[in-house]
Amino acid sequence: MRDYHGLLAEIARPRLVGTPEHARVREVLKAELAERGFVVMEHRFTAWSLLHRLGRAPLEGVNLIAVRPRTRVAVWLAAHYDSKGQPISMATRLLAVGLLMLGALELGQLAVRKVLGSWHAGVVDAALGAAGVLGAVMLSGNRVTNESPGALDNASGIVTMLAVVDALPPASGVGVILPDAEEYGLLGARALARERSALLQDTAVLNFDGIDDRGETIALVHRAGPLVGRIARALGGRRARWLPVVVDGLALAKGARECVTIMRGDWRTARLVHTPRDGAERLTLQGSREVARAVAAALR
Repeated sequence: MRDYHGLLAEIARPRLVGTPEHARVREVLKAELAERGFVVMEHRFTAWSLLHRLGRAPLEGVNLIAVRPRTRVAVWLAAHYDSKGQPISMATRLLAVGLLMLGALELGQLAVRKVLGSWHAGVVDAALGAAGVLGAVMLSGNRVTNESPGALDNASGIVTMLAVVDALPPASGVGVILPDAEEYGLLGARALARERSALLQDTAVLNFDGIDDRGETIALVHRAGPLVGRIARALGGRRARWLPVVVDGLALAKGARECVTIMRGDWRTARLVHTPRDGAERLTLQGSREVARAVAAALR
């Protein structure tokens, strides 16, 4: 029986792109895939990110692509393997963005009213403007660190993906993609879709990103199709076409026939993402087991 808890503990450690731990985790994952009979290829890429070193130098990343010999891939299982820390959690960032948008909308309303000659700022206008300022202040202190173990985001997705592989016959037409630099703006997935587009052509991509023990299972559909529909029904959770998240499925969907990102969690989950509290010790992998079982059943 596979030791998924042991693997989670081994890869759930700060692994910002370019750090020694990031490279070490990559080697662990290559070994895990090789043990399952996959031939693992590295797709190296160079990309620029506004978040990376303040734009002074390009980021160098490594996507992993794994296939079994003499097997035509019909379905790619994907999960990014890098992590990042930030001073404020995902939940706080979403709140800050919401406040900033309120302030921006209020400024737009005031501009229109001024043009129409009916400009007048009241208490509500002042409150909305203050909300926008508060959101801007909250976001201004945000930066990338290497201080989050990234157990939920996204060691849990990797473990779930491997559990799906283990539940399927070796002859299944399934391949594995482990995109890099997702946390810098989907750089690895974008490079893969651009430079290895033939891999994705006429395939379905199932992207796993953040599988918590608690909360609702969500199938974020990027490109619908019969397989994606079957998986969404098997998961029995929520099916969405848009969420305020940035995930690799957005980039991989451009070259695939079908594409979905599978997540599980709630607002408390979002409060942990990218923080030092996102450690392996808080996960039982119950959610991972449930998601893997449903996805494997749908694929079989």
